[in-house]
Amino acid sequence: MNRREVISSLGLLGAGALVGGKGLSTSSRKRSIRIAHLTDVHLRDYEDAPKKFEKCLHALQSISDAPDIIFNGGDTIFDALGAEKSSVERQWKLWDSIIKEENSLPIVHCIGNHDVWGAGDKSDILYGKAYAVDKMGLSLPYYSMEKAGWKFIVLDSTHPVGEGWYTGKLDDEQFDWFENELANTDSNRPIMVMSHIPILTATGFYEGNEKEGNWVVPGSWMHIDFNRIKKLFLKHPNVKLCISGHMHLVDHVQYNGVTYCCNGAVSGNWWGNEMYHETHAGFALIDLYDDGGFDVEYRTYNW
Repeated sequence: MNRREVISSLGLLGAGALVGGKGLSTSSRKRSIRIAHLTDVHLRDYEDAPKKFEKCLHALQSISDAPDIIFNGGDTIFDALGAEKSSVERQWKLWDSIIKEENSLPIVHCIGNHDVWGAGDKSDILYGKAYAVDKMGLSLPYYSMEKAGWKFIVLDSTHPVGEGWYTGKLDDEQFDWFENELANTDSNRPIMVMSHIPILTATGFYEGNEKEGNWVVPGSWMHIDFNRIKKLFLKHPNVKLCISGHMHLVDHVQYNGVTYCCNGAVSGNWWGNEMYHETHAGFALIDLYDDGGFDVEYRTYNW
């Protein structure tokens, strides 16, 4: 087989542009960890979604220089916001079975808006985010950890608006926690932040507003509190990289020394099509280095 046939047999189609962030040096840096960032799986039991997701897992684990860990960026199941409890249970059982049978890598989880159970009995102990927190094995919907010389902070982007869901932001309690996490991290330790909804993205402008004559980016598409977070980042230049999903599109925005990467969607156009606008279904490979540098590459895969 030729190279393309070999790649195709593994389920891989190709790679997107490589985005890098320089650390203190580039000549002698060593890779600390390789991450597969999978986001917006939206797993469900029709349109052959389970088999397609299995192909994604097989593709990333078949890479010759395979990732060490998966960062799941949220919207893990197709939808819990508008579903009854029995449907939510079935969706999570499907996820559990595929991960058990088809994946050998550890997973770091982030809650997405579609992981929040919003249509059930509010008195149920699992109503709201509690269901996803339980299924992901978390104690809180936001947390931090240190690994391979880096600090990782996982945020909870999804917050209710009045009686409905949702807008992208941090509530005051989480923001205070985030502020303390950054303040208590050694300034020489690089930081990567994962959120489901982008903190900053160019993908919010993909829908044209020519008729109205103004650009309007909904608060459900990008963190409405970006300016508050930006001011916090200015105090902590060791924040190097912020990764997200939610938009099913790929972009890389560099601003004030921070790189923001929106890394497409495993489900493409919610499993109905491999393409969502100009973005093919895929996942990101992220290499983090010991000097605070990084590389981010988007990989597509075959259905």
